[in-house]
Amino acid sequence: MHTSAYILGAVAYAPKVITIWEGFKTYLAERDFAIDFILYSNYETQAEAMIAGDIQFAWNSPLAWVRTERLARAQGRQAGVVVMRDTDIDLQSVLVVKAESALNNLADLRGQTVGFGAIDSPQATLIPLDHMQHVGGLQPHKDFSVRRFDVLGGKHGDHIGGERLAAAAMLKGEIAASWMIAKNYRAFANEGLLPAGATRVLDSTGLYDHCIMSAAPGVDAAVSQRFGDLLLAMDWNDPPVRALLELEGLKQWQPARTEGFALLERAATEQGFYDEQGRIVAQDYRY
Repeated sequence: MHTSAYILGAVAYAPKVITIWEGFKTYLAERDFAIDFILYSNYETQAEAMIAGDIQFAWNSPLAWVRTERLARAQGRQAGVVVMRDTDIDLQSVLVVKAESALNNLADLRGQTVGFGAIDSPQATLIPLDHMQHVGGLQPHKDFSVRRFDVLGGKHGDHIGGERLAAAAMLKGEIAASWMIAKNYRAFANEGLLPAGATRVLDSTGLYDHCIMSAAPGVDAAVSQRFGDLLLAMDWNDPPVRALLELEGLKQWQPARTEGFALLERAATEQGFYDEQGRIVAQDYRY
């Protein structure tokens, strides 16, 4: 008997995305849960497709979840959440300076130029700007200069090129400090971009969550539950499953939660990215 597949949306930020979702499609089919997937070039189109009913599930960036939830709410509907990766919970961004820098705290950045990632990066732009404003009392473009490193608009910072460029510019002395997610700070050290002992962390943001599997408004709760249960049951000790999990950057799926998006919710509004109805209000955003 033919069973129609549920359609999942994902953003093609790297070639491996095809391999990942082909693998998940096979894993789920073996357990009698049929999915197909559509790859989008950007999260904005994916969010709109979910609200339009073109896809039932979406592997969303945190910013894409914020928009999806707002778009749904503006129509009097409610989007759902399914699972998260263990690697997407309680993350932080760090503000990095050269080891010999005279800067000691956020207040010292008054009048300085600070480097950020892409315009739509939660971890390297929106949450850091929010942190400097709410914790440091520094207004962007007024108390300090903002230098963005825009790479691949619409990918919501999944492509970390902007963070890498900002880190390199900081090391060259072109900017006073640069923001990046903590795991990329470690990665840049491992790859030699930031040599051992050459930099230090000046400040860190509060904790936040990252990517989340979302369900479109109207998706049957039992279907969403079944999908989530199959993902939660993926076992790191099963070699074919481990290969998939490694590609997607996790060891164990976790039940979804949304409280970890509070900082980004505030930043998306106050930094002028989305309005409360989920409309894009950032004037220079191209995707």
